[in-house]
Amino acid sequence: MKPQATILILLAGLAGAASAQEAARGADPAADRKAILAMLGEYDVDFAFDETVLLAPGYERAPAQRSGGSEVVILVEDSARADGTPRRIVLQHILVDPKSGHVTKHWRQDWTYEATQRFEFSTDQTWRVRPLPPEKTRGAWTQCVYEVSDAPRYCGTGKWNHKYGVATWTSDRTWRPLPRREYTRREDYNAMNVENRHTIVPGGWTHEQDNTKTVRAADGSTERTIAREYGFNDYRKDTDVDFTPAHDYWKATAGYWERVRARWDAFLEDGRGLHLKTKIDGMALIMPLFTQAAEVEAGKAVPDADIDAAFAEWVDDVPAETVATAR
Repeated sequence: MKPQATILILLAGLAGAASAQEAARGADPAADRKAILAMLGEYDVDFAFDETVLLAPGYERAPAQRSGGSEVVILVEDSARADGTPRRIVLQHILVDPKSGHVTKHWRQDWTYEATQRFEFSTDQTWRVRPLPPEKTRGAWTQCVYEVSDAPRYCGTGKWNHKYGVATWTSDRTWRPLPRREYTRREDYNAMNVENRHTIVPGGWTHEQDNTKTVRAADGSTERTIAREYGFNDYRKDTDVDFTPAHDYWKATAGYWERVRARWDAFLEDGRGLHLKTKIDGMALIMPLFTQAAEVEAGKAVPDADIDAAFAEWVDDVPAETVATAR
């Protein structure tokens, strides 16, 4: 064998060993769990969204959107497998108005290590459950995001990267419905194709979004894209705002919202999927659930039958024909 060939083989072997070591270093569920839990706390939050690339002929760039708030992230669940490997982490966001102390239950994020399935936004007001192949989820976390009513929004799957001492998680590209900031004012598109990135930074964390605004047909196929959008949500630790009202609210209502989540899980965890019969704003279901939570906060009992009645009116299984066309 020529010396050059021997050297190439040795170099290839060293590269392979380095790649294996790098892969081993990348799969660190304990470090991943620490990064997810680092999102807990009390924050001053800025939300910024800017349309960037315009994709449809004649489309004009929408004005940039800026907003913010005071938000606390509370731990709901931190469970592990029998071998001690992380299993599931649930974080609940709650907004507080600094002046009045008014509390609003906000979005929720669930993190599952090596999830076997996830829900996907398929067509308007419809989510289906899809299995995830082991090769996609090995060493990866699936983040699922939920509406204020705990209705599903979107999921993404990806691995945490801890290079250079910075923890960053990047999702694959998935579909989501229009965000609340858009569906109250837009009718020119009906779905977003998104990639999300969470990074733990000194004094807080960030959430970046790479969004493509699209028009989707009834069968879930893409008809056209209109624009790309960059979103940046900046969570900075806050010590000036009194978040006691948020903590008190969650202490009083956590049991009620656990019962609500169980109703959603009955649709999403057994693979059925679900269809919302409400308008796109979801208020027909949000209002009765928030009203019931307020009653619980006031010390009143809300029977399971009342929760079931709200779900029976506004939530249904995915129609068979929708499942068939979506697949």
